[in-house]
Amino acid sequence: MSAVRLTVGAVSDVGKHRAVNQDAAFTAPWGAAVADGVGGGPSGDLASAALLHRLVAGTFIVRDAEDLAVRIREANWDLRAHTERDASLRGMATTLTGVFVTDSGGLLLAHTGDSRAYLLRRGALTRETRDDSYVQALLDRGLIAAEAAASHPRRNIITASLGGAEDDTIAVLSREPLMGDRWLLCSDGVTDYLPDAELTRVLETTPSPQAAAAGVVSLALAAGTRDNVTAVVCDVTTSVGSSARARPTFYGAAADRFCEELASA
Repeated sequence: MSAVRLTVGAVSDVGKHRAVNQDAAFTAPWGAAVADGVGGGPSGDLASAALLHRLVAGTFIVRDAEDLAVRIREANWDLRAHTERDASLRGMATTLTGVFVTDSGGLLLAHTGDSRAYLLRRGALTRETRDDSYVQALLDRGLIAAEAAASHPRRNIITASLGGAEDDTIAVLSREPLMGDRWLLCSDGVTDYLPDAELTRVLETTPSPQAAAAGVVSLALAAGTRDNVTAVVCDVTTSVGSSARARPTFYGAAADRFCEELASA
C-alpha cells in the first residue's frame, strides 16, 4: 500500500561567529524538525539535542495531533529532568519546528519559538508558522513596520519555548500533504538574513532536498549571519509500506552531543 513519506535533506553549520552550535535537527521518512537552543540561557545545545533525541526515540507512530502533542510534552519533561539533576542547567530551553507524517497519511506541523516552517507549493512560498517573539508581537500591534523586523535590536527575544515547565505550549496543526510539496524548516540564523525571494529561488531551482538545504545555509553564511545556521528540506512523496521503523539522522547539537544508540520502544 502506498503511503505518504518525506524525502529529506539537512545541513547545520555553527557559523563564523559562534563557538558552539546550539541548533539541532533530525530527518527521517516520517518526520523532520529543527530545534534552536534559546540564547541567553544555559546549555542551549543540550536543550535542543536532548529534546529531539527524546522525541524520536523508538518506533515513531503518530495517530493525530493530540498524540504528537503528548510525545512532545513527554520530551519536554526530559528537559525538566535534566534541570532537576543539575541546578546549573535551570533556564535552558529550546524552540521546536517540525513536520510529522501520521499513520493515516496526514501531515502535522508542530511549532513553538522563532524557528520557522515554509511551504513551497506549485511555485508559491508561504510561511506556515508565526514567530513566538517580541518583535512579532510588535508587528501584530502595528507598532513597527515589517521592513524593520529583520534588523530590530530585540528580534531574538522569544515569548514561547520548551524548557521543561508544565505551562510550556506548542501548536500542533494538521496540514494536507500534496505530492510535490516542499517544506523548509530553519533556524533564525537563516530567516534573519535571507528574504523570502532568496529562499524561493533556492527551493524552486534545486532538485534534491539535500542540495537545497546546503544552498540555503550557504546563502545565509554569505549574507553574514552571526548565528548558527540550520536548514531542513522535506519533499512530500509516497512509498510502499511503513517507514515508522526507519531510524532518524541527527545534525548539529543533536549529532555532537548524543552519539549513543537510541533505546527501542
